[in-house]
Formats: sequence, structure tokens, C-alpha cells
Amino acid sequence: MASQHQNGGRSTELRHDPVTNRWVIFSPARAKRPTDFKSKNPQNPNNNSSCPFCIGNEHECAPEIFRVPPDLNDPNWKLRVIENLYPALSRNLECPCEEKQGMEFPGRVIGGFGFHDVVIENPVHSVQLSDMEPREIGEVFLAYKKRIQQILSVQSIKYVQVFKNHGVSAGASMSHSHSQILALPVIPSSVSARLEGMKEYFEKTGKCSLCEVRAKELLIDESSHFISIAPFAATFPFEIWIIPRVHSSHFHELDFEKMVDLGGLLKLMLRKISLQLNNPPFNFMIQTSPVQVKESESCYTHWFLQIVPQLSGVGGFEIGTGCYINPVFPEDAAKVMREVNLPMQD
Repeated sequence: MASQHQNGGRSTELRHDPVTNRWVIFSPARAKRPTDFKSKNPQNPNNNSSCPFCIGNEHECAPEIFRVPPDLNDPNWKLRVIENLYPALSRNLECPCEEKQGMEFPGRVIGGFGFHDVVIENPVHSVQLSDMEPREIGEVFLAYKKRIQQILSVQSIKYVQVFKNHGVSAGASMSHSHSQILALPVIPSSVSARLEGMKEYFEKTGKCSLCEVRAKELLIDESSHFISIAPFAATFPFEIWIIPRVHSSHFHELDFEKMVDLGGLLKLMLRKISLQLNNPPFNFMIQTSPVQVKESESCYTHWFLQIVPQLSGVGGFEIGTGCYINPVFPEDAAKVMREVNLPMQD
């Protein structure tokens, strides 16, 4: 579907992505050149005068779950996993799975049980994730894996979301580099829609939609175990997916060698985003599968890491329809990112 309006040789298009199961409108008339699409709010770390995440201020934080290295008597930790001081869900509820009908409205209600944790990625306030070595980022991923595996012992948990907010407008209340883990007693609707889209593609083609991603125009970089792309129907400008080459349903199935490899590619993508887009706020999310995946579902469920620079707002059309307008075609975004000449670090 294309309109007659032309801009820079491209027509407006509607694209449907079989992974997100969502329509996206690409409207280049709404933007200048892709290279002009820079953040107006670059992130500058604030001062660390009273940061509870800094080394030496551990007493100001919520209870610690574990640290690396694990010696509690050694003050020189590399990273810590702690409970969120202001959790979205409570880990202390009784009867967490009990569901009931709403008394005054036609909906369902379950207790707000779940886990909401914080991963402090580095003890030094000024060090961001993109400043760390691939092996150090791999250790952050290993902490995610360890905590996810601990949470999976709780039967009522259905989905675990790992995410990072960088910058105030991306939702970060603290500038000290950290990420979060939120474990839910339900499967979110966007996850269900993603799985349904992957299933529909598999039923039509007999193939996994992410194993099939090989378009050179969308490729940004690649490593031994991962590729990074601008997705075919990117919801947001300069959105990037990092996808495992080998089919895998769950992030927590990764071994440490692949985590270090992923760390190198993630570092490269974050540095490219910072250089090309003026250090914008961003989010990244690990889009994994629900805790329980049937054998029949495992052939089309494939996890990936999604990076979203915060470059444009969401308006009434997007909220009302769930259909997004993206002013930058992914082929153009991928080209802009490929043009940043940075080496991959081992």
C-alpha cells in the first residue's frame, strides 16, 4: 500500500512485521534527512553527590539479592542485584495466583504479586554500559540469567522482562548505570501478540520469522553469534534488534561465551547510536518467550534484544490505534548506522 506522495524517492508505506504483529506507517514527508534525526535532549550524567547506587552507599539501597563477586566482606564489588526500593509488584503477597471478577466492572483481578529488581551494572557513577568492556557487559547478562533462573522457581511467574532505561525521558530516575528485571504473574498482551505473529508466519512458511532475517539493506553489523538489524517494520526511528544467529526461545539459555559476544555487539550499537544521534535517551528490552513454552511453540519463538532511541513522541493516533508512524525507513536507518566506522571490541 503506498500513497502518491513522494519524498526523497520514497513513497509512504504501510508495513506489517510478522514478529511484532503490528502495522507501521512509514511517512518520510514527516522528517528531514535521516542524518538530521538527532536527539534534542542528549544525556549528560548528573552529579553523584548522593547516589545510593555508588560504591560505599550500599546501606541506602533496598535489600541486596546477590553481588559479583559474591563475597559480602569485600567492598570492591563489580555489580549488584537488589530489590527495587519502589517496586511495581510485591514479592510478599499471599495467594498470588488467586483470580477474581471485578465487582463493579467487567474485568478480572489478581493480586499484584511479582518481582521487581534492579541490576547496578557498575560501581562507578560516571561509567555507562557503553563504556564497559564486552566481558564486563557479559557479566551483566550473566547476572540477568542467574536472577531469571532464581525467579523461575516460583510457579506463578509467567513472564520475565529485562529492560534498561537510559535518560530521564526514557524513564530513568537514576543516572547511575542500571537495568531492571520485572517478573509478572501474567503474559503481557504485546508478548502474546508477538508470539501470535511468529506463529502465523511459521504456519504460512514453515520457518521462524527471525531465522529468516537476512536482508542486506537492513543489516547493520554482525558478530560470531549475533546480527544487528533495523527491523523491516521498525516501530520507532532508528530502532535496532540484535538477534541470535542460532534459534533460541529464551535469553537465559545463553552461555557466557555468547553473552560476551552479545556484549561486544550491544556496546557497538550503543556507541553508534550515541555518535550518530547525539547521545539520545534510549531503552533496551530483552524480548524473550514466556516461562512455559510448549514444544510445538519452540520452533517459532525466537528471542531478541530491542534498542529504541527516544527521538520522537507518541501521539493520539498511536495511542488510539496501536499503529505507529515512523518518519525514517529502516533501510535508511541501517545505512546511517553502517556509515559509523567503529571497530568491534573482543
